[in-house]
Amino acid sequence: MREPVRTTAGERKAARFEAKAVKADGSFEGYASLFGTEDLGRDVVMPGAFRKSLLKRGARGVKLLYQHEPNEVIGTWEEIKEDARGLFVRGQLLTDVMRAREVLALMRAGAVDGLSIGYHVVKAETDRANGTRRLIEVDLWEISVVTFPMLPAARVSAVKRDGRPTTREFERWLMQDAGFSRTEARTIVQRGFKALPVPREAGGGDQALARALRAAARLFTS
Repeated sequence: MREPVRTTAGERKAARFEAKAVKADGSFEGYASLFGTEDLGRDVVMPGAFRKSLLKRGARGVKLLYQHEPNEVIGTWEEIKEDARGLFVRGQLLTDVMRAREVLALMRAGAVDGLSIGYHVVKAETDRANGTRRLIEVDLWEISVVTFPMLPAARVSAVKRDGRPTTREFERWLMQDAGFSRTEARTIVQRGFKALPVPREAGGGDQALARALRAAARLFTS
């Protein structure tokens, strides 16, 4: 049985991102929350949870902070919207601000890999059978770049930079999105897929690889 819960308490929820490219102007985009995905706090954000809040505030009404610190404003959100996957965000770091320049360097290096939403729960449903909580409606007031993620499945799709993905970025994609081990990913990067010691099944492995590489192409050119 699910019991509706209403509260005005402030909460935070972090989602991991992966920096794949970065532009000199500090623009980036990705997902701050994913719908239907249980995070480490046993919460599941439902589609439409942000709709009323975004209609009220708009992207510019949501602050872009570092580590949830009110005095660490590092940029502006140019676009925040719900789509079929989750809460898509497109932000602009203000490179005239020292902290923003530092965060940009950390993002490009992959040293900082989290986006965290700051919000108030307006309506939620708790499933007593499994302990999960469905967030039906939330009031979003800030999104921060943070160090530690709470929702490992979510990532920034692009922190834009001129040029192709680096070797490190492609190796990270092979492990996190294509499912290869670190050793296999390094072998592919250095010597090619055919150098893997594990034999492929006739036809099936090639088709799976082709699908994965098509996904990689979309990922790196989005």
